[in-house]
Amino acid sequence: MKIPATFKSCALALAMAITPIASVQAETPTDQLIVGMSMNNLLSLDPAAATGLDVAQVNANLYDMLVELDSNDPTQVLPALAESWTISADGRTLTFKLRPGVRFHSGNPLTAEDVAWSLQRVLKLNLALAATWKTYGFSAENAEQYLRAPDASTFVLELPETADPKLVLYTIGSSPSAFILDRETVLKHEKDGDLGNGWLTTHVAGSGPFTLDDWRAKDRLLMSRFDDYWREPAKLRRVIMRHMTESQSLRLMVDRGDIDVATGMSVPDIEAMKASDNVSIQSIERGTLYYVAVSMKDPKFADKRVRRAVRSLIDYKGINQTVMPNYGIYHQRPVKLGLPATLPEPDYKLDVDQAKALLADAGYPDGFKSSIRVLSDAPFINIATSVQSTLAQAGIDASIITGTGNQVYGAMRNRDFEIIVGRGGGGIEPHPHSSLRSLVYNPDNSDEAKLTNFQGWRTGFHSPELNTLIEQALIEKDNNRQLAMYQDAQRLYDEQVGAIFPVSQMVDTVVLRNDIQNYQGHPAATTHLREVYKQR
Repeated sequence: MKIPATFKSCALALAMAITPIASVQAETPTDQLIVGMSMNNLLSLDPAAATGLDVAQVNANLYDMLVELDSNDPTQVLPALAESWTISADGRTLTFKLRPGVRFHSGNPLTAEDVAWSLQRVLKLNLALAATWKTYGFSAENAEQYLRAPDASTFVLELPETADPKLVLYTIGSSPSAFILDRETVLKHEKDGDLGNGWLTTHVAGSGPFTLDDWRAKDRLLMSRFDDYWREPAKLRRVIMRHMTESQSLRLMVDRGDIDVATGMSVPDIEAMKASDNVSIQSIERGTLYYVAVSMKDPKFADKRVRRAVRSLIDYKGINQTVMPNYGIYHQRPVKLGLPATLPEPDYKLDVDQAKALLADAGYPDGFKSSIRVLSDAPFINIATSVQSTLAQAGIDASIITGTGNQVYGAMRNRDFEIIVGRGGGGIEPHPHSSLRSLVYNPDNSDEAKLTNFQGWRTGFHSPELNTLIEQALIEKDNNRQLAMYQDAQRLYDEQVGAIFPVSQMVDTVVLRNDIQNYQGHPAATTHLREVYKQR
């Protein structure tokens, strides 16, 4: 009997589908980059609403900024949409000259009005990413006054309050809110005064080296090269980002060539990958910190002696040696590593005897019961388990409560927790204020203030003396004096036993196929793919 050709084709396809996966040696297309990553926190592409590192690495390739921070030395500010800029003698006005001839993906010309409107929009929407701009004194009410375009090629940023203009430049070159939008295109999709927020959740109006083809939440994101990009077209024709959370699958697929880049792998799988001849490992230091925090809204932790006891009941070295490889590096200061102002480590150690004495002096000779809120993901849960064990050695019986990000950090934002293991601290800008603003600064400790973006407020830690020192350091024009003030702030935080105990500074580990060239992860997560190519 003659078998129909269509049946033969189906049989061949079925045979290929059930072929054991390990027997197939794959190779991704030369002109495409396939990235395996978790998209769990990729909730919106709107630069005014998009929080987290995942969206930063997406939008850095769909949009442009006025300036960029050098990935090898983030203190170096590089031209981007702005070909030059000046800072006034009083440090209050930054004037940017835009390069001519830049066009958005729509074909619309990019002008200074687009720049001003994009940043004004962040403040008018007043979503999470407005917080940084508000610390400089900007508001929805004054945005148009202080963020303006006197002509098509000039953008002026005037600070409502005195601040360090270097920090403002760093924010412009690193904040996920600082991408420049195509005003005309966005406003075509505005609904009920949302300034296009609903549409931009899943669409893009940028000028970057790639255009968005498709995004399916927790599935995949596709980008294609923008051939009219103002620098020059990207070397790759396409970038495909796939939602992958299972570490062993990432390990298998990157090792055999199904994907080119993998992020979010577990420590055992990363360590196993180091033995592979097919891949290389790249570690990128982030500015965020892993920490243990207590709530000073709880009377127990409002007592400085109890906070000192908890600080003495963390096995910092043990956690960093056993839990944090490929996730973080040992660090106990609220200011991130690598800055001139960062003090040497205080080298707090696990000291159970000291903790017991402090607890007894505070009226808790037998310890007390408490709880630790934490994400169930590594390394958070591993840190929490270690802390639970060492707290118990001094009589603190702490149960572990796991939950989603909204449940864990939501409780912290509501100031309704006892102990938490978390990660945060700003640190995107290479400036001490970035970390101190996020972890320490708390200008109003009332519940009504709802300063949820200040983790100092979340913990109830409030030091008027420290607030004043941080505010004065920000506007100090003498570099040596400013550096000394930031170091004094770190010493004062230690003396007052702040409610957040840094344990480790975040490291993002990326696994790359060996043929990937020019991939350089950025400390601010704004990793540019325009120069990436494959050498085969």
